[in-house]
Amino acid sequence: MKKICTVLLAAAMLMGAATGASAIDFKAKGQWLVGFGLGETSLVNKTDGKKADHNDMFQANQRVRLQLDAVASEALSGTVYFEIGTQRWGNADDGAALGADGTVVKVKRAYIDWAVPQTDLKFRMGIQGLALPNVAGGSAVMDTDAGAVVASYQATENVGVTAFWARPLNDNFGGYPKHGTDTYRASYLDNMDLFGLMLPVKFDGIEATPWLMYGIRGKNAFEGYEFDPDRNHWGTSDGNLTESLAPFSGIDGRLGWVRTATDKTYGSMFWAGLPVALTLWDPLNIEFDFNYGYVEKMGRFEVETRPGRRASTKREGWLAKALVEYKMDWGVPGIFGWYASGDDGNVKNGSERMPSIVPMGNMTSFMGDGNFGWMMQDLGVDYSGSWGIGAQVRDMSFMEDLSHTLRVAYWGGTNAPSMIKYMDNAYSWNTSTGAFASPYLTTKDSLLEINFINNYKMYENFDINFEVSYLANFIDNDAWRKRSSNGNGGTFSKQDAWKAEVIFAYSF
Repeated sequence: MKKICTVLLAAAMLMGAATGASAIDFKAKGQWLVGFGLGETSLVNKTDGKKADHNDMFQANQRVRLQLDAVASEALSGTVYFEIGTQRWGNADDGAALGADGTVVKVKRAYIDWAVPQTDLKFRMGIQGLALPNVAGGSAVMDTDAGAVVASYQATENVGVTAFWARPLNDNFGGYPKHGTDTYRASYLDNMDLFGLMLPVKFDGIEATPWLMYGIRGKNAFEGYEFDPDRNHWGTSDGNLTESLAPFSGIDGRLGWVRTATDKTYGSMFWAGLPVALTLWDPLNIEFDFNYGYVEKMGRFEVETRPGRRASTKREGWLAKALVEYKMDWGVPGIFGWYASGDDGNVKNGSERMPSIVPMGNMTSFMGDGNFGWMMQDLGVDYSGSWGIGAQVRDMSFMEDLSHTLRVAYWGGTNAPSMIKYMDNAYSWNTSTGAFASPYLTTKDSLLEINFINNYKMYENFDINFEVSYLANFIDNDAWRKRSSNGNGGTFSKQDAWKAEVIFAYSF
């Protein structure tokens, strides 16, 4: 750590010397996390009579994030944001084994901010955080880091306009096999481009940001990608990028399928949203959010578990979520819920689950990202194909600097039970194969989640956060075990999931 800090400090000094230190104001901020957790985060105990492959029940992790801003004026600045970790103690690849010294420093963000002189038009260019407008439980479509150009303009005191172009994927396709180990047409038709438009509107007691996003994806855009949950973005690996945009469950190993060629070079994608927050009747807070998504069909594929059955790659669906809270002196009680469209059981017409890029739902903190979203792996943050209702009391405080949040949520499914017969095995509903994969719930399945979070602010910049969460598993055994997949769908035994974790957070 001393070596890394020395390097960063030297870099800052060199930047100051090169550009004129007297003209640049350097500002630093960051966060140190050290956490210890105990739990069982899988909902499956055994598969085909054998103990399922689970993560260690005990984890000791740490993560450091450092941001350096070089500010020339209110109209011009540059930002670089480093991340060290997540490092699992004892793991050599993470640089946390005996002797340490692993290569784990990553550039999370790097961008410049500038404004057009004498106007309210501002630009941000570079790798940056890109979150679509949302309320009531986080973004259901995209909240991640990506290379982008974002332009924003404050048209009036109450109305603004924001537009962006982002390129999350490009030049990573390794090419088609040719002879032996040779390939050809590397980086061919493998880009994804997103174009967004947002209209933030703010009046006394009312905030709304209607938005639209159009995207195009080359037919090879998803080849060679996999999501890295530690870095919260996609990286090159074994082809699982299609998790969040593929038809049906969207998870390799759930719906077995074989790729087929397509004559389309590019396919269209489209999303729209309307998040609204109402504080007209303070201390009452009302939030609701509606999202719609569509991914164009890029051909058909053969369902591996049903030879001869061909299905569409089209995906189209919607999601509505809401939150109602009432602020009181001792805490904030509230209720929340959501409902999302699900698969109708007909694979020929595509999927009715809403597609997403990187969803980051945070209504809860086990099946979601509602606390630190770190340490013991979240089971899922994608609400597509499900519905739920919950009650919570957040930020309860009866002692100075000590607060509590208690939350209970019931999860149900909106996918047709007839989809089970197309799954790869009887335990394809499980989440272990996807970073953002909430369980594939049919209308016969459900879960019950309980979160209890305690936060003690020991110092102004230092928090100790302790969470205990439980997830009761009500997956319908009979429905999944009786599924038909060539007479051999496998067996499983389910279990409840739980976690207890403590996180020490220093932020400045």
